[in-house]
Amino acid sequence: VGYHEKFPFFFFYPSKPNSMGISRDSQHKRRKTGGRLVPLHMKRKYELGRPAAMTKLQTPKRIHMIRTRGGNKKFRALRLDSGSFSWASEGMSRKTRLIDVVYNASNNELVRTKTLVKNAIIQIDAAPFKSWYESHYGTVIGKKKGQDTEEKKAGSRSVQKKQAERRNGQKLDAKLDEQFSTGRLYACVSSRPGQSGRCDGYILEGKELEFYSKKLKSRH
Repeated sequence: VGYHEKFPFFFFYPSKPNSMGISRDSQHKRRKTGGRLVPLHMKRKYELGRPAAMTKLQTPKRIHMIRTRGGNKKFRALRLDSGSFSWASEGMSRKTRLIDVVYNASNNELVRTKTLVKNAIIQIDAAPFKSWYESHYGTVIGKKKGQDTEEKKAGSRSVQKKQAERRNGQKLDAKLDEQFSTGRLYACVSSRPGQSGRCDGYILEGKELEFYSKKLKSRH
C-alpha cells in the first residue's frame, strides 16, 4: 500500500478551477491564423458577463435593479407594457402603450416570444399621437377610405388662426395616415430594455417605414 493510500488526510488535492459562468474575454478564442492562445491570467471581474434579460411584452411591468462594477446600477426590465416614443418629423414624443412585436432582424424566435430588444420593430398605440396632431393642426386624421378629413373648429379665434397657419404646407404621410385609421403605429425600439429598464424609441417614417413594410409583407 502506498503512502498516499495509507494517509490520505495529510495531502491536499487542489480542485479543478470552475470554468462555468459567462465571460467576455478573448483569451479562450483562437488567433486569426487558427493558432491557440495560451491564457496569461485567470478570469477577471471586469471580463464577466450576465444572462440576457429577454424582456417580455407583458403586464404588469417588472424591473430589477442590479449593482454593477464601481457601485453603478443597471435596471434589468423583465416585463414592460409601455414606453416613450418620438415622432421625429413633428418634433414631439408621448408615452404610449406597447401592443405587439412584429419583426426582428436577428431572430424570428424573439418575435414569437414577444421579446423586447434594441432595434425590434413593434406596434404601439396611436391614440396619444392622433389626439396631439388633431389639437395641434385642428384637422381630423385616420379617417376610413372615402371620408374626407375635416377641420376641427374648437377653441378661440386666435387658436383657430394658429392652427390654420400650421396647416399651410403641412401634409401627413399617406402610409402614416393609413396606420392612424387602424389605431396602431409601427415603431423601432432605440433603448436597451435589459440595461436601462425602459422601452423607448421612435415612429417609423419615410424610407425606413417602406423598408420594414416590405419585410413584413415578405414574412406573411
